[in-house]
Amino acid sequence: MTEGFIIRDGVHLRYAVDGKQAAPPVVLLNSIGTGLQLWDDVIPHLASSTQILRSDARGHGGSAATEGIYSLDMLAHDLAATMDDAGIFSAVIAGNSLGGMVAMQFACRFPRRTAGLVLICTSAQMDRAAWQSRYQTVSEQGIAAIADLSMERFFSADFREHRPEKVLATKQALVTMDSRGYAGCAAAIRDMDLARHISTIACPTLVVTGRSDISTPFEGHGEHLLAAIPGSQHLALDCGHLAPLECPAELAAAMARMLNEDAP
Repeated sequence: MTEGFIIRDGVHLRYAVDGKQAAPPVVLLNSIGTGLQLWDDVIPHLASSTQILRSDARGHGGSAATEGIYSLDMLAHDLAATMDDAGIFSAVIAGNSLGGMVAMQFACRFPRRTAGLVLICTSAQMDRAAWQSRYQTVSEQGIAAIADLSMERFFSADFREHRPEKVLATKQALVTMDSRGYAGCAAAIRDMDLARHISTIACPTLVVTGRSDISTPFEGHGEHLLAAIPGSQHLALDCGHLAPLECPAELAAAMARMLNEDAP
């Protein structure tokens, strides 16, 4: 892994490059409350044939937080600047949860730079009141106030029982992050306006849903992406909300198929 940093509008943003240089590129975007490590178990399945760019969202992992609310457009421009620094013009963009929302915003804003989308356990519209409540809780009480609830919403009951070390590591990373970064991204989810625009997405798109995902299940979320994005395909996995942790091999295989189809 090679780490890089850029400065955009005075903010330090971290990224990492893995895999095979000059191979078809894929960009991996993390969910709210997680960082680059979300994809650690996916990387070995892709590294031999793919150039992989992972990017920490503003205020997550090694990327600095800023005060105030964020927007999906801000995060999409952060991604564009990161891709520029990594020397990648166009890529398949894969995002989990918040990462999928940023991926859709990026595809709408930069269609020529989006070779394909893998939208993992995500949505174009969330409950605004619920995310306003989340924003207020974290802003006023800190991330610890939502940590246990997040683990219940991140993981299936089976995974929590059988892989407690993964759950603990995810929780520890969450509670140690800058609460400004979480709150800023929570505001971006609260305020997003994707549902009116994603019908313009024209690149190959795979919508991945988790059968045990209670945050963005197929019903009410994945089904709407499939209905709105022309030609999109569906893959259901036996996982909760964080598919890269629960089903890394299956997810990587789906990405590899898309990359091979797009290869010249």
